[in-house]
Amino acid sequence: MKKTIIIVTSLIFISILLIFSYKFLKDDKEIITKKENLEENTSVSNIIENVEYSSKDARGNEYIIRASTGEIDINENNVIFLKNVNAVVNLINSNKILIFADYGKYNINNYDTIFSKNVIIDYLSKNISSEYLDFSLERKSMIISKNVIYKDLINTLISDVVEFDLETKDIKIYMYDKSNKVLIKKN
Repeated sequence: MKKTIIIVTSLIFISILLIFSYKFLKDDKEIITKKENLEENTSVSNIIENVEYSSKDARGNEYIIRASTGEIDINENNVIFLKNVNAVVNLINSNKILIFADYGKYNINNYDTIFSKNVIIDYLSKNISSEYLDFSLERKSMIISKNVIYKDLINTLISDVVEFDLETKDIKIYMYDKSNKVLIKKN
């Protein structure tokens, strides 16, 4: 009889342990699932549709950037990654500069923007295409690089870099390797 009581008590104790273990494991799975769902929802909220930012400096130069989508960098809140980007730079006493690119990286604090992939710049009768453009209002310049083709009414130039000074409107065209020459073709 004593042996039967010990066996029954042991079975009850093991049953209780199994029930509690199952309950705690089930709750842990639900918490993990809820956490995964929350993380999924959080990452989706970083995407913005039809993005537009505009800024004006002290001189009155205006910079407007638009994109079909933007995603806020989770590590740097002031950086937004853009897709299907276009920008307009309205310089005082000058014509508009239009910029188009597949991608952009925009800093909302200083308005600096990196444009990449299929970059096209239209300014006056000039058209510049490349794969990379570093635009900075602080530096007052655009540095265009990677497969640069510069076209105007008279010439087509192929170079490594085109630098455009936003203040003076001066343009520098050069190669990284000084032994290579900028290729110039008459249109």
